[in-house]
Amino acid sequence: MRRKGFKFRLLIGLMIVAFAYLRKCSQRKENLYTGKMQTISLSTDQEIAIGLQQAPAMANQHGGLYPDQRYQDYIDQVGKRLVDNTVARKSPYKYQFHLLKDNRTINAFALPGGQIFITYALFSKLTDGSGNVNEDMVAGVLGHEIGHVLGKHSNERISEANFWKLITMGASVGADMGSLANSIGQQTLLKNGRGDELESDELGVKLMLEAGYDPRYLINVMEILKAAAGPNRVPEFQSTHPDPENRIQKIKDAIKTYSK
Repeated sequence: MRRKGFKFRLLIGLMIVAFAYLRKCSQRKENLYTGKMQTISLSTDQEIAIGLQQAPAMANQHGGLYPDQRYQDYIDQVGKRLVDNTVARKSPYKYQFHLLKDNRTINAFALPGGQIFITYALFSKLTDGSGNVNEDMVAGVLGHEIGHVLGKHSNERISEANFWKLITMGASVGADMGSLANSIGQQTLLKNGRGDELESDELGVKLMLEAGYDPRYLINVMEILKAAAGPNRVPEFQSTHPDPENRIQKIKDAIKTYSK
């Protein structure tokens, strides 16, 4: 009886795994902006809804929005130029740019659907030698984040995570392999995360050129991030982000490619 029960559980587990793979295959789509095949399970409307729903909480985590409307207007102006003059204008997303009050965390990020954030800590460092805000550097940051939206990276991460949850469920039912399946899933997500950053850097270069900005200033942004991380930054193989030096080289390659 025990052996029969094990075979039944194994069969159920295999059925769950098979279902997960079939569903993933049916969700494979080509990204119109990158040409990459991705596992995409969320519709555009769902992406936009998730971004709008999560935006207030993300802002609160960074102290809310920056109180000086002049700086927010500046961010909006640069973001609008990037959207209106590039392929981003043809996308269905509703872009909104938010300057966060956080003056300690040097960061920028994007939620699915077009909600884009930059902390004041990072914004305040995007200056020229005279201490004035450098518009090309700001465009580099925002262009990179728009790249995450166009690349549907959040959508892909959610879809991949759901796939691995099903795989883990099937493995757990069929045998005591749930932790192994979960480990594989985490490694996959980690690797793809680095690829997302490099892809967004490349998209950022393209968007900057299309909007009339100098993409070489995206290299300056990488230098700022490198300096902010300090000498004890996490090695690339332990981080979800590529090493700034690798990103700089990829950006230089992209500039050569798209400036022709």
